[in-house]
Order: sequence, then C-alpha cells, then structure tokens
Amino acid sequence: LYMVFFANLIVNTLAVLITAFILPGVVVKSFFTGLAVAVLLGMVNMFLKPILVLLTIPLYVLTLGFFSFIVNALLVILVSKLVPGFEVRNIWWAMLFSAILSLVTSFLFSLSS
Repeated sequence: LYMVFFANLIVNTLAVLITAFILPGVVVKSFFTGLAVAVLLGMVNMFLKPILVLLTIPLYVLTLGFFSFIVNALLVILVSKLVPGFEVRNIWWAMLFSAILSLVTSFLFSLSS
C-alpha cells in the first residue's frame, strides 16, 4: 500500500516537472518544489475542489462544464501562491498547465501499468 502511494507520488511529481518544462509560463525550481506541488495539488483537488464545484454548479451547467477549466486554473494559482519556487505567470498558463498536467499524468500512469 505504501509502495503504491509513493509510486503515485513520484509519477505525479514527474508529471509536474515535465509539464513545467514544456510550458514557459510555469516555473518549478527543483524536484522538491515539484514534489510539494504534487502533494498540495492533490490535497486541494481532494478537499477544496468538490466544495468549489458544489458552489458553482449553476456556472458548470451554464457553460456546459467548461467552467471546470477556470476552477482548475484557480486551484493551480492557489497552489502557486502557497508553494515557494512554483510560479505561474497568469490564469491562461494555469489553465494550460492544468490541461497538460492531466495529459502527462495519464500518459505516465499508462506507462507504469
């Protein structure tokens, strides 16, 4: 169980580092910064995102679900404010970071299984 947790943590950290390397508007200073981003982003997505989704259901319905991109970008910006060494230039880069991070994470998990 612990090995699966740590393997997932490493994969998520690598996904953060790879995504930041691809995007010039996102900076991750070190591996440990990437690790902190992966952990905090996971926690924010687990605890804060469901509350935000629940509070903004009308916007999700009105935009046919596209508001999720904004919520994800705002959560990435929140994490960038909390983790020193993780910088996101603006909401557009945060939105792109979120989308590409999802793709990179999916790709890395497909390699590991």
